Amino acid sequence: MSTHLPPVLRQHVAALRMLLVFTVITGIAYPLVVTGIAQAAFPHQANGSMVTTNGKPVASNLIGQTFDLPKKNPNNPKEVARPDPTWFQPRPSAGGYDPANSGASNLGPNNPDLVKAITARRVAVAAFDAVPPASVPTGAVTASGSGLDPEISPAYAYEQVKRVAKARGLAPATVGKLVADHVHGRVLGFLGQERVNVIELNRALAGLGGSANRRLRAARG
Repeated sequence: MSTHLPPVLRQHVAALRMLLVFTVITGIAYPLVVTGIAQAAFPHQANGSMVTTNGKPVASNLIGQTFDLPKKNPNNPKEVARPDPTWFQPRPSAGGYDPANSGASNLGPNNPDLVKAITARRVAVAAFDAVPPASVPTGAVTASGSGLDPEISPAYAYEQVKRVAKARGLAPATVGKLVADHVHGRVLGFLGQERVNVIELNRALAGLGGSANRRLRAARG
């Protein structure tokens, strides 16, 4: 019947048929096939690379998070969270590690506000880890472009060993070996830099015992 239609209508009918065919292929069949393959071959990655404790998801090793002490007054928006000395700390985040607020500060390297912030962070990190300000690594005071990076430099991880060991009543050598075991090399041997995933490191740290794991208890409710 379409052969008796005007040429313009025949073109529209053909275009509609192609639209329906490719909608089924690319909008239904392809996503189902890709999802099925991902779930079968890479279930952990396909489901967000979740980290679980006692069977309960507490984090994703793809997204950083803060490890702070509980606030004395959670309802007070002016109260500033303080880092928990019993955990390895991540690098700063412009968005507070909020996945819905990914992004950087968008301040240039010579911006006076950024320079002031980095200086203040360096002083704070040095005091927290009991080290000279000059020894604080750059990665400890600068945020990633996404604001969600869960990884820090090995230098920053090793800087925190004595503080974490003291807070948990563990031997520094034990904590230092834990860091060494979690140093990831460059991708393909030449891309990027060596790094330590703080989420994975703190999860392993929880298994060493020591002082109470306050954050994990809070996450489990």
